[in-house]
Amino acid sequence: MIEKALKRVAKRLGYDVSRSRADVTPQDMGTEFAALYERYKDYSKTSIERMYALYEATRYVVRTGVPGDIVECGVWRGGSSMIAAGTLLALGSERRKIWMYDTYEGMSEPTEHDRDKHGRTAADLMRAGESDKETSVWCLASLEDVRANMELTRYPADQVTYVQGKVEDTIPSTAPSQIALLRLDTDFYESTLHELTHLYPRLAPGAVLIIDDYGHWEGARKATDQYFATLPRPPLLNRIDYTGRIAIVG
Repeated sequence: MIEKALKRVAKRLGYDVSRSRADVTPQDMGTEFAALYERYKDYSKTSIERMYALYEATRYVVRTGVPGDIVECGVWRGGSSMIAAGTLLALGSERRKIWMYDTYEGMSEPTEHDRDKHGRTAADLMRAGESDKETSVWCLASLEDVRANMELTRYPADQVTYVQGKVEDTIPSTAPSQIALLRLDTDFYESTLHELTHLYPRLAPGAVLIIDDYGHWEGARKATDQYFATLPRPPLLNRIDYTGRIAIVG
């Protein structure tokens, strides 16, 4: 009854409720994004909605002149940074630096805070996926693999920096002074809290923050909520899909 009423309201507002989620195609999000998505989708585990959000965020910081670099923490095979690089190239903005932080050896050790949305511990999931680290929760991809994938974009190699190691060890000593777009995808509590503590203050006015696993990993959500509780004016985290969140920092 409630669902039918909501559909009637949606129709009056002009939304197309006749199409299912499966009917949505990359072309619905524009031909430029569709081409990038088809080119780089196999290098990422994120949903099309999150890839599109990153594409639009990249366009936004260029279009509005937000100063700073593009920073991604947790890159797997590089798909998200490849989307960002392809978007920058399409906009003729290849002088913007891209920073890619990862262990390049798989996920760091989780803590008791780290459970997925079903309540399964990250430690158990990592033990179960130990025989297939490339496609399991381990998210293993070597630095050589990621570098080769990024080269496919033809983004200037001297504008891409690969930082290997746990973010707790490499940040903030290697971090850029100003960030226009920050994407966090290290899933777990300790790494996410460390990233926010040291990188959020470096976000330029109008910068975009994307947290990939706010809805899926309890640790990422706890770290985000904990950090935002310390801010006098936390940003609005808007929903991308069931797990992804995005914010513009004032």
